[in-house]
Amino acid sequence: MIAAPKRTDIHPKERRMILKHADDPSYDTSVDCYIEHGGYETLKKALTLKPEDVHDHVMKAGIRGRGGAGFPAGMKWKFLDRKSGKPIYLICNADESEPGTFKDRQIMHKDPHQLIEGMMIAAYATNTAKAFIYIREEMPHGAVILEQAIEEARAKGFVGDKIGGSDYSCDIVVHRGAAAYICGEETGLIESLEGKRAYPRIKPPYFPAALGLYMCPTIVNNVETLCHVVHAVSMGGEEYAKIGTPNNSGTRIWSLSGHVQRPGYYELENGKHTYGDLIYEIGGGLKPGRQLLAVIPGGSSSKVWRAGERFKGKDRGGNEYDWAIEDVPLNFDGPMTAGSMSGSGAVIVVDDSVDIVDVLANINAFYAHESCGQCTPCREGSLWMKKITSRMTSGHARPEDVDLLASIGDQIAGRTICAHGEACAWPTQSFVAKFRDKFLERAERQAASGSGDIRLI
Repeated sequence: MIAAPKRTDIHPKERRMILKHADDPSYDTSVDCYIEHGGYETLKKALTLKPEDVHDHVMKAGIRGRGGAGFPAGMKWKFLDRKSGKPIYLICNADESEPGTFKDRQIMHKDPHQLIEGMMIAAYATNTAKAFIYIREEMPHGAVILEQAIEEARAKGFVGDKIGGSDYSCDIVVHRGAAAYICGEETGLIESLEGKRAYPRIKPPYFPAALGLYMCPTIVNNVETLCHVVHAVSMGGEEYAKIGTPNNSGTRIWSLSGHVQRPGYYELENGKHTYGDLIYEIGGGLKPGRQLLAVIPGGSSSKVWRAGERFKGKDRGGNEYDWAIEDVPLNFDGPMTAGSMSGSGAVIVVDDSVDIVDVLANINAFYAHESCGQCTPCREGSLWMKKITSRMTSGHARPEDVDLLASIGDQIAGRTICAHGEACAWPTQSFVAKFRDKFLERAERQAASGSGDIRLI
């Protein structure tokens, strides 16, 4: 089996908890290596507790979902419909399809047993009957590693019947998805796991905690979230909550890409650093001679920030803030306060070597391709935006395209079953709002050359 490459440039500001062993040259993916480093001891501890006590640790830890929405994991578990008498299912969302995100695969490729242990603890706490790992087909190597790790864990008694000698039994199945972005949405994922077209379900009534997989109560958590469960139970929920900052406990792995000198994945204490720290210190800053143009703070679906803009107002606690991009805290709430979101933790840096219209055209092409087609605003609107920006980049931009793009985006957001509507609309809405002058300049430049009057859609 081909080993995943190890990182040697661990930054001193990183606080590695999930990735503690991942890049150790002497560490491998075998169960024996994991056990030598204390693996599965937390699962053994959890099995000596009542399921509700394990759940209580997760609640006190304040673990928020690392997949995009940042919803508290313990609260999601609490919503499970336990009165129906139906079996409960746990799904690990390992689809990781947000452009700019590449951190969950580091865990699966380098420390798969940590994920398995987190899943089994979560399964025990929620009385799960069966667990699934839904991994995208574009990560075949990760699927092979996980399948082998599950077999090893099963042989050691950590997965399957009477786990750890207890009365609790639960197995894990690895399911390879069809490499569709929409399968990252939890109800679309569930439809796909059931063997159907991945059309997201309407919520309500199809909240997974009540009507999920096979119309049974279901928990969907992503890879990094489930790994944090191990550490919360190991050290205790209250102790875990001391790491990071209030309402932003623990660490978080950030995927840094784009025009920086040291792109990569960095695990940092939540809220203890800023976007400026990540980009300029940890990421090494921009390449020589370049100026910052924009930052996409949470994956390609998040609203863009333009270099030089400031964010002013009062936060939820009533405290006034006046931030530049570099001042925004690296946590769940900072980007939201600044009009965007931390999303999947993917930070994309754009410098002045590229045309911002080209950036949006690339993003629009992706979302038009990935729309499942169920909702008319998204199906038609995403394709329309893609055609307009493609035409603009091919030399046929018109001044009226700026308002047309904004109008289409406005008619998509909030009008679809799932958040793919926002995912495709927010980039266009924010790019046009923040860089209106750049779009108009492009149109005027092409009009002056005589090409802007060709009205191709």
